[in-house]
Amino acid sequence: MVHWKKRINIIWMLIIVLILGACEKNEPLEQVHKDEEETAQDVVKIGFSMDTLEEERWVRDRDLFKKAVEDQGAEVEIMEARGDDALQVLQAETLINQGIDVLVIVPYNAEAAAAIVQKAHRAGIKVVSYDRLVKNADIDLYVSFDNERVGELQAKTITELVPKGKYVYIGGADTDYNAHLMKKGVFSVLHTSIDQGDIQVVYDQWTDNWLPANAYSNMKEALKANHNEIDAVIAANDATAGMALKALKEAGLEGVIPIAGQDAELAAAQRIVQGTQTMTVYKPIHSLAREAATLAISLAKNEYIDTDKKINNGKIEVPSVLLEPIAVNRDNLDRTIIADGFHLREDVYK
Repeated sequence: MVHWKKRINIIWMLIIVLILGACEKNEPLEQVHKDEEETAQDVVKIGFSMDTLEEERWVRDRDLFKKAVEDQGAEVEIMEARGDDALQVLQAETLINQGIDVLVIVPYNAEAAAAIVQKAHRAGIKVVSYDRLVKNADIDLYVSFDNERVGELQAKTITELVPKGKYVYIGGADTDYNAHLMKKGVFSVLHTSIDQGDIQVVYDQWTDNWLPANAYSNMKEALKANHNEIDAVIAANDATAGMALKALKEAGLEGVIPIAGQDAELAAAQRIVQGTQTMTVYKPIHSLAREAATLAISLAKNEYIDTDKKINNGKIEVPSVLLEPIAVNRDNLDRTIIADGFHLREDVYK
Protein backbone atom coordinates (compact mmCIF):
# COMPACT_ATOMS: atom_id res chain seq x y z
CA MET A 1 0.00 0.00 0.00
CA VAL A 2 2.80 2.39 0.94
CA HIS A 3 4.62 1.32 -2.24
CA TRP A 4 1.73 2.48 -4.45
CA LYS A 5 1.44 5.80 -2.58
CA LYS A 6 5.12 6.51 -3.27
CA ARG A 7 4.58 5.76 -6.93
CA ILE A 8 1.59 8.12 -7.09
CA ASN A 9 3.57 10.90 -5.41
CA ILE A 10 6.43 10.46 -7.88
CA ILE A 11 3.99 10.60 -10.81
CA TRP A 12 2.45 13.83 -9.50
CA MET A 13 5.89 15.35 -9.04
CA LEU A 14 6.77 14.49 -12.65
CA ILE A 15 3.52 16.04 -13.91
CA ILE A 16 4.20 19.25 -11.96
CA VAL A 17 7.77 19.41 -13.33
CA LEU A 18 6.49 18.95 -16.88
CA ILE A 19 3.83 21.66 -16.45
CA LEU A 20 6.35 24.11 -15.01
CA GLY A 21 8.77 23.31 -17.84
CA ALA A 22 6.08 23.95 -20.43
CA CYS A 23 5.22 27.27 -18.80
CA GLU A 24 8.88 28.30 -18.88
CA LYS A 25 9.07 27.45 -22.59
CA ASN A 26 5.83 29.24 -23.51
CA GLU A 27 6.53 32.38 -21.57
CA PRO A 28 9.37 33.60 -23.82
CA LEU A 29 7.29 32.77 -26.93
CA GLU A 30 4.38 34.81 -25.61
CA GLN A 31 6.80 37.61 -24.79
CA VAL A 32 8.22 37.46 -28.33
CA HIS A 33 4.71 37.89 -29.80
CA LYS A 34 4.08 40.76 -27.40
CA ASP A 35 7.37 42.44 -28.37
CA GLU A 36 6.57 41.98 -32.07
CA GLU A 37 3.16 43.60 -31.62
CA GLU A 38 4.66 46.52 -29.73
CA THR A 39 7.37 46.96 -32.41
CA ALA A 40 4.74 46.95 -35.18
CA GLN A 41 2.77 49.58 -33.30
CA ASP A 42 5.92 51.73 -32.95
CA VAL A 43 6.63 51.84 -36.71
CA VAL A 44 5.76 55.27 -38.11
CA LYS A 45 3.49 55.21 -41.14
CA ILE A 46 3.52 58.15 -43.56
CA GLY A 47 0.86 58.86 -46.17
CA PHE A 48 2.14 60.63 -49.31
CA SER A 49 -0.60 62.25 -51.41
CA MET A 50 0.79 63.39 -54.77
CA ASP A 51 -0.81 65.58 -57.40
CA THR A 52 0.72 63.92 -60.46
CA LEU A 53 3.48 61.68 -61.76
CA GLU A 54 3.25 63.00 -65.32
CA GLU A 55 6.44 65.03 -65.08
CA GLU A 56 9.92 63.57 -64.68
CA ARG A 57 10.69 65.39 -61.45
CA TRP A 58 7.67 64.05 -59.55
CA VAL A 59 8.64 60.45 -60.28
CA ARG A 60 12.01 61.28 -58.74
CA ASP A 61 10.31 62.85 -55.71
CA ARG A 62 8.19 59.75 -55.17
CA ASP A 63 11.12 57.33 -55.36
CA LEU A 64 13.50 59.44 -53.28
CA PHE A 65 10.90 60.18 -50.60
CA LYS A 66 9.96 56.49 -50.34
CA LYS A 67 13.60 55.49 -49.95
CA ALA A 68 14.28 58.23 -47.39
CA VAL A 69 11.29 57.15 -45.26
CA GLU A 70 12.15 53.45 -45.41
CA ASP A 71 15.84 54.08 -44.70
CA GLN A 72 14.74 55.59 -41.39
CA GLY A 73 12.69 52.53 -40.47
CA ALA A 74 9.27 53.98 -41.26
CA GLU A 75 6.61 52.97 -43.78
CA VAL A 76 4.99 55.00 -46.54
CA GLU A 77 1.81 54.63 -48.59
CA ILE A 78 1.77 56.69 -51.80
CA MET A 79 -1.22 57.77 -53.89
CA GLU A 80 -1.33 59.90 -57.06
CA ALA A 81 -4.36 62.05 -57.89
CA ARG A 82 -3.60 62.47 -61.63
CA GLY A 83 -4.34 66.20 -61.51
CA ASP A 84 -7.82 65.79 -60.02
CA ASP A 85 -8.56 67.70 -56.80
CA ALA A 86 -11.68 65.64 -55.99
CA LEU A 87 -9.70 62.42 -56.41
CA GLN A 88 -6.93 63.78 -54.21
CA VAL A 89 -9.44 64.49 -51.41
CA LEU A 90 -10.81 60.95 -51.75
CA GLN A 91 -7.33 59.40 -51.71
CA ALA A 92 -6.34 61.46 -48.69
CA GLU A 93 -9.41 60.14 -46.84
CA THR A 94 -8.30 56.61 -47.73
CA LEU A 95 -4.83 57.24 -46.33
CA ILE A 96 -6.32 58.74 -43.16
CA ASN A 97 -8.56 55.70 -42.70
CA GLN A 98 -5.53 53.42 -43.07
CA GLY A 99 -4.18 54.80 -39.79
CA ILE A 100 -1.25 56.88 -40.99
CA ASP A 101 0.63 58.98 -38.44
CA VAL A 102 1.41 61.94 -40.71
CA LEU A 103 0.07 63.04 -44.09
CA VAL A 104 2.51 64.58 -46.58
CA ILE A 105 0.77 66.30 -49.48
CA VAL A 106 1.72 67.77 -52.84
CA PRO A 107 -1.54 69.62 -53.55
CA TYR A 108 -3.03 69.77 -57.03
CA ASN A 109 -5.19 72.72 -56.01
CA ALA A 110 -3.72 74.87 -53.26
CA GLU A 111 -7.18 76.06 -52.15
CA ALA A 112 -9.14 72.81 -52.41
CA ALA A 113 -6.48 70.92 -50.44
CA ALA A 114 -7.47 72.87 -47.32
CA ALA A 115 -10.35 70.38 -46.91
CA ILE A 116 -7.78 67.57 -46.72
CA VAL A 117 -5.94 69.32 -43.90
CA GLN A 118 -9.18 69.70 -41.93
CA LYS A 119 -10.03 66.01 -42.36
CA ALA A 120 -6.55 64.93 -41.25
CA HIS A 121 -6.58 67.18 -38.19
CA ARG A 122 -9.99 65.88 -37.14
CA ALA A 123 -8.39 62.43 -37.12
CA GLY A 124 -5.47 63.69 -35.06
CA ILE A 125 -3.05 63.48 -38.00
CA LYS A 126 -0.50 66.21 -38.71
CA VAL A 127 0.03 67.50 -42.25
CA VAL A 128 3.18 68.48 -44.13
CA SER A 129 2.99 70.51 -47.36
CA TYR A 130 5.61 69.08 -49.72
CA ASP A 131 7.10 71.58 -52.18
CA ARG A 132 3.71 73.23 -52.81
CA LEU A 133 1.97 75.20 -50.10
CA VAL A 134 -1.65 74.44 -49.16
CA LYS A 135 -3.49 77.74 -48.78
CA ASN A 136 -5.92 78.85 -46.06
CA ALA A 137 -5.32 75.86 -43.82
CA ASP A 138 -3.60 75.12 -40.50
CA ILE A 139 -0.66 73.33 -42.07
CA ASP A 140 1.77 71.93 -39.50
CA LEU A 141 4.86 72.29 -41.67
CA TYR A 142 5.91 73.40 -45.17
CA VAL A 143 9.04 71.90 -46.77
CA SER A 144 10.12 73.25 -50.12
CA PHE A 145 12.66 75.27 -52.02
CA ASP A 146 12.55 79.04 -51.89
CA ASN A 147 10.24 79.46 -54.87
CA GLU A 148 10.51 83.24 -54.97
CA ARG A 149 14.24 82.72 -55.26
CA VAL A 150 13.63 80.41 -58.25
CA GLY A 151 11.94 83.27 -60.09
CA GLU A 152 14.66 85.70 -59.08
CA LEU A 153 17.36 83.40 -60.47
CA GLN A 154 15.50 83.03 -63.76
CA ALA A 155 14.98 86.76 -64.21
CA LYS A 156 18.51 87.67 -63.11
CA THR A 157 20.05 85.35 -65.72
CA ILE A 158 17.85 86.57 -68.56
CA THR A 159 18.13 90.29 -67.75
CA GLU A 160 21.92 90.03 -67.77
CA LEU A 161 21.66 88.74 -71.34
CA VAL A 162 18.75 90.94 -72.42
CA PRO A 163 18.72 94.16 -70.35
CA LYS A 164 16.26 95.75 -72.77
CA GLY A 165 13.52 94.32 -74.94
CA LYS A 166 10.19 92.52 -75.18
CA TYR A 167 9.65 89.74 -72.64
CA VAL A 168 7.17 86.86 -72.62
CA TYR A 169 6.26 85.24 -69.31
CA ILE A 170 4.77 81.72 -69.46
CA GLY A 171 3.55 81.03 -65.93
CA GLY A 172 2.61 77.79 -64.24
CA ALA A 173 -0.85 76.69 -63.12
CA ASP A 174 -2.90 79.43 -61.49
CA THR A 175 -4.07 76.83 -58.92
CA ASP A 176 -0.49 76.19 -57.77
CA TYR A 177 0.66 78.69 -55.14
CA ASN A 178 4.27 77.97 -56.07
CA ALA A 179 3.57 79.37 -59.53
CA HIS A 180 2.51 82.63 -57.90
CA LEU A 181 5.64 82.70 -55.73
CA MET A 182 7.90 82.13 -58.73
CA LYS A 183 6.14 84.85 -60.68
CA LYS A 184 6.55 87.20 -57.73
CA GLY A 185 10.28 86.47 -57.76
CA VAL A 186 10.55 87.09 -61.51
CA PHE A 187 8.77 90.43 -61.41
CA SER A 188 10.64 91.59 -58.30
CA VAL A 189 13.75 91.54 -60.51
CA LEU A 190 12.05 92.94 -63.63
CA HIS A 191 10.05 95.75 -62.03
CA THR A 192 12.78 98.43 -62.06
CA SER A 193 13.53 97.85 -65.76
CA ILE A 194 9.81 97.78 -66.51
CA ASP A 195 9.30 101.10 -64.69
CA GLN A 196 12.20 102.60 -66.62
CA GLY A 197 10.75 101.42 -69.91
CA ASP A 198 13.74 99.19 -70.72
CA ILE A 199 11.71 95.97 -70.52
CA GLN A 200 8.18 95.43 -71.81
CA VAL A 201 6.31 92.30 -70.75
CA VAL A 202 4.29 91.90 -73.93
CA TYR A 203 2.68 88.60 -72.95
CA ASP A 204 1.94 87.17 -69.48
CA GLN A 205 -0.25 84.10 -69.13
CA TRP A 206 -0.76 81.14 -66.77
CA THR A 207 -0.46 77.57 -68.09
CA ASP A 208 -3.63 75.70 -67.14
CA ASN A 209 -2.86 72.54 -65.15
CA TRP A 210 0.84 72.92 -66.03
CA LEU A 211 0.06 71.17 -69.32
CA PRO A 212 2.88 71.67 -71.84
CA ALA A 213 0.32 71.77 -74.66
CA ASN A 214 -1.19 74.88 -73.06
CA ALA A 215 2.26 76.48 -72.82
CA TYR A 216 2.70 75.81 -76.53
CA SER A 217 -0.60 77.57 -77.28
CA ASN A 218 0.44 80.50 -75.08
CA MET A 219 3.74 80.90 -76.90
CA LYS A 220 2.03 80.71 -80.29
CA GLU A 221 -0.34 83.48 -79.19
CA ALA A 222 2.54 85.60 -77.89
CA LEU A 223 4.42 85.31 -81.18
CA LYS A 224 1.33 86.07 -83.25
CA ALA A 225 0.37 89.10 -81.14
CA ASN A 226 3.87 90.54 -81.44
CA HIS A 227 4.63 89.56 -85.06
CA ASN A 228 7.46 87.30 -83.82
CA GLU A 229 9.23 90.31 -82.31
CA ILE A 230 10.19 88.75 -78.98
CA ASP A 231 13.52 89.22 -77.18
CA ALA A 232 13.31 86.87 -74.16
CA VAL A 233 11.12 84.18 -72.61
CA ILE A 234 10.82 83.10 -68.98
CA ALA A 235 8.88 79.86 -68.49
CA ALA A 236 7.69 78.48 -65.16
CA ASN A 237 9.32 75.07 -65.62
CA ASP A 238 11.28 73.03 -68.14
CA ALA A 239 8.24 71.27 -69.56
CA THR A 240 6.59 74.60 -70.43
CA ALA A 241 9.95 75.93 -71.66
CA GLY A 242 10.24 72.94 -73.97
CA MET A 243 6.90 73.62 -75.61
CA ALA A 244 7.62 77.34 -75.83
CA LEU A 245 10.78 76.37 -77.69
CA LYS A 246 8.74 74.23 -80.05
CA ALA A 247 6.72 77.32 -81.00
CA LEU A 248 9.90 79.37 -81.34
CA LYS A 249 11.44 76.72 -83.59
CA GLU A 250 8.40 76.82 -85.85
CA ALA A 251 8.89 80.59 -86.08
CA GLY A 252 12.58 80.13 -86.96
CA LEU A 253 13.70 81.52 -83.60
CA GLU A 254 15.10 78.42 -81.86
CA GLY A 255 18.41 79.23 -80.18
CA VAL A 256 18.01 82.91 -81.05
CA ILE A 257 15.88 84.01 -78.11
CA PRO A 258 17.10 83.37 -74.52
CA ILE A 259 14.70 81.22 -72.52
CA ALA A 260 14.67 80.19 -68.84
CA GLY A 261 13.03 77.18 -67.21
CA GLN A 262 13.32 75.30 -63.93
CA ASP A 263 13.46 71.73 -62.54
CA ALA A 264 16.67 70.67 -64.36
CA GLU A 265 14.88 68.00 -66.38
CA LEU A 266 17.06 65.84 -68.61
CA ALA A 267 15.58 67.31 -71.80
CA ALA A 268 16.32 70.82 -70.49
CA ALA A 269 19.92 69.89 -69.67
CA GLN A 270 20.30 68.54 -73.20
CA ARG A 271 18.84 71.74 -74.64
CA ILE A 272 21.28 73.81 -72.58
CA VAL A 273 24.16 71.79 -74.07
CA GLN A 274 22.69 72.29 -77.54
CA GLY A 275 22.28 76.01 -76.92
CA THR A 276 18.52 76.20 -77.39
CA GLN A 277 17.64 76.77 -73.70
CA THR A 278 19.61 79.34 -71.75
CA MET A 279 19.22 78.11 -68.18
CA THR A 280 17.25 76.06 -65.72
CA VAL A 281 16.92 76.17 -61.96
CA TYR A 282 18.14 73.05 -60.22
CA LYS A 283 16.40 72.05 -57.03
CA PRO A 284 18.30 69.11 -55.47
CA ILE A 285 15.27 66.88 -54.96
CA HIS A 286 17.22 64.32 -52.95
CA SER A 287 17.75 67.00 -50.29
CA LEU A 288 14.07 67.93 -50.33
CA ALA A 289 12.87 64.33 -50.10
CA ARG A 290 15.29 63.46 -47.30
CA GLU A 291 14.46 66.60 -45.32
CA ALA A 292 10.70 66.10 -45.72
CA ALA A 293 10.93 62.43 -44.72
CA THR A 294 13.00 63.22 -41.61
CA LEU A 295 10.68 66.03 -40.52
CA ALA A 296 7.53 64.00 -41.14
CA ILE A 297 8.87 61.20 -38.94
CA SER A 298 9.81 63.73 -36.26
CA LEU A 299 6.26 65.13 -36.35
CA ALA A 300 4.86 61.63 -35.97
CA LYS A 301 6.98 61.17 -32.85
CA ASN A 302 5.89 64.58 -31.50
CA GLU A 303 9.47 65.82 -31.54
CA TYR A 304 10.17 69.55 -31.50
CA ILE A 305 11.04 71.02 -34.89
CA ASP A 306 12.83 74.35 -34.93
CA THR A 307 12.18 76.41 -38.07
CA ASP A 308 13.54 79.90 -38.63
CA LYS A 309 11.13 80.83 -41.44
CA LYS A 310 7.39 81.24 -41.77
CA ILE A 311 5.25 81.59 -44.90
CA ASN A 312 1.78 83.10 -44.78
CA ASN A 313 -0.73 80.83 -46.53
CA GLY A 314 -3.69 83.17 -46.12
CA LYS A 315 -4.69 81.77 -42.74
CA ILE A 316 -1.60 81.26 -40.61
CA GLU A 317 2.14 81.79 -40.63
CA VAL A 318 3.21 78.28 -41.56
CA PRO A 319 6.49 76.99 -40.03
CA SER A 320 8.66 76.47 -43.09
CA VAL A 321 11.92 74.84 -44.15
CA LEU A 322 13.06 76.40 -47.43
CA LEU A 323 16.03 74.96 -49.31
CA GLU A 324 18.17 77.00 -51.71
CA PRO A 325 17.76 76.47 -55.48
CA ILE A 326 20.69 76.72 -57.93
CA ALA A 327 20.81 78.50 -61.29
CA VAL A 328 22.29 76.18 -63.94
CA ASN A 329 23.67 77.14 -67.34
CA ARG A 330 26.19 75.69 -69.77
CA ASP A 331 29.11 76.86 -67.61
CA ASN A 332 28.18 75.08 -64.37
CA LEU A 333 26.05 72.18 -65.60
CA ASP A 334 28.83 69.61 -65.07
CA ARG A 335 29.60 70.66 -61.50
CA THR A 336 25.96 70.83 -60.39
CA ILE A 337 23.41 68.39 -61.77
CA ILE A 338 25.99 65.96 -63.19
CA ALA A 339 28.34 66.11 -60.19
CA ASP A 340 25.34 65.41 -57.93
CA GLY A 341 24.35 62.38 -60.00
CA PHE A 342 21.02 63.99 -60.85
CA HIS A 343 21.69 63.13 -64.51
CA LEU A 344 24.40 61.01 -66.07
CA ARG A 345 26.92 62.86 -68.20
CA GLU A 346 26.44 60.47 -71.14
CA ASP A 347 22.70 61.13 -71.10
CA VAL A 348 23.12 64.90 -71.04
CA TYR A 349 25.77 65.00 -73.77
CA LYS A 350 24.42 62.19 -75.94
